[in-house]
Amino acid sequence: MRFYKILFALILLVSTHSFSIAQDTLATAPKTEPKYEFRGVWIATVVNLDWPRNSLATAEVQKRDLLSQFNTHQQMGINAIMFQVRPAADAFYSKSREPWSKYLTGTQGKAPTYDPLEFAVTEAHKRGMELHAWFNPYRATFDGRFNLIADNHITRTKPEWFFIYEGIKLFNPGIPEVREYIVQVILDVVKNYDVDGIHMDDYFYPYPVRGQVINDADAFAQYGEGFDDIRDWRRDNVDKLVHMLNDSIHKYKPRMKFGISPFGIWANIRQHPDGSETAGGSSYFENFADTRKWTREGWIDYINPQIYWQIGNRAAAFDKLLNWWSLNTYNRHLYIGQGPYRFYEQRSPAFKNPSEIPNQLRLMRANPRVQGSVYFRSQTLMANANHLADTLKHDFYKYPALPPPMLWRDSVPPLPPQSFTAAQDRSGVMLKWEAPLPASDGEAAYGYVIYRFEDNKNIDLNDPRNILHIQYDTATLYQDSNVRQGQTYFYVITAIDRMKNESERSPTIAVIKQ
Repeated sequence: MRFYKILFALILLVSTHSFSIAQDTLATAPKTEPKYEFRGVWIATVVNLDWPRNSLATAEVQKRDLLSQFNTHQQMGINAIMFQVRPAADAFYSKSREPWSKYLTGTQGKAPTYDPLEFAVTEAHKRGMELHAWFNPYRATFDGRFNLIADNHITRTKPEWFFIYEGIKLFNPGIPEVREYIVQVILDVVKNYDVDGIHMDDYFYPYPVRGQVINDADAFAQYGEGFDDIRDWRRDNVDKLVHMLNDSIHKYKPRMKFGISPFGIWANIRQHPDGSETAGGSSYFENFADTRKWTREGWIDYINPQIYWQIGNRAAAFDKLLNWWSLNTYNRHLYIGQGPYRFYEQRSPAFKNPSEIPNQLRLMRANPRVQGSVYFRSQTLMANANHLADTLKHDFYKYPALPPPMLWRDSVPPLPPQSFTAAQDRSGVMLKWEAPLPASDGEAAYGYVIYRFEDNKNIDLNDPRNILHIQYDTATLYQDSNVRQGQTYFYVITAIDRMKNESERSPTIAVIKQ
């Protein structure tokens, strides 16, 4: 993720305050409590940004560190983890053709005593959170210390696949074998881990740096037939990878989500008539990534643009980009990448304003084409920077939410649970039920949503305030221990499938706690 180089040289960091152009929208934005909303956070492993904070720590210390982050995020209402598993052609998982990451054990290729991805998936699901495996597709090294690279690292076994740019090695996207290799790397995770999604960030062709040249002229000469302009060829190379990944991922796991988090500007209107009213770098021209095309063609399930600027920014206004992306997602999901980490930047005074991120959330919720957001990054939320974690926990994410269904992946809901019962016991109220039969598409229930009401006159399943518990497992009992003597409670349960389609409700069961 763009943790050390957020803006291109063309982005003008001249705005020191938020303009009021979106104030009317904020003033009239409805106070809604969405039942469906994607609430994600990036956990960056490259250079140990978020986890593990100590690559030399024992497995138990690393596990406790990750669980601490998961627990904190769960408490503030986060329902999705974007977990970086391949920061530099290396791995945070055992079933890989690439060496173990040095950010995990201190030495590239040195194995830990556990499988971090398997552990992370299991623990995220226990807490009702999705886990998306985050890949850097083309970055092969993060620094120039090539002598420390493992003997079996791909830069050693296939040196002809790489060029050096700004001192690091990058895969050459124009070589067909490179694209096939990256697809197979990602399929190792698709086939072997119970992740909810595959997530790629913005590092396609490298961000432009003055004095640096992409050395791919030989590849263009060999593979560029049909293209007069090397820039169009580069965009086509990235298109091919994205299209291949979509086909390959869904061949093996039709219900797995595939999303990409690009730079926040697709193109500026001065560069392209369909571009946004902005004046900064763009993924289309600088990264050779036609991100809008991927949603238009249906090659990705969600797009997660990194709009790391404030409302009213003169060069790249959050509100203008939010509106542009909402009009260019072609019925795929739109999750906005938000940048609370900028609170720590001296050059970003607007993010010192504790209302900046909340106002962004209000704008998003007022736009029906936006399905949620993802925060960069975990440690910023853990530190409660600018009291954002408190704001999420006690205001915006006070009530739970399900990730929104993707009907193009699966529109068939599960059948409702059977034989639902509720009875008081010493610890509160014990709920039990039986799993439903498979749905018409053959899919079994993936989990359940339990609702609790104190008034049987208003059994409203659309109001998340009534959600008692969301679980991503097939257990068929739940203990409600937060009950009061003499109170009557009314319970309803539904089943959900992998894509969070929800069944019809069970009958209502009433219990008086004696």
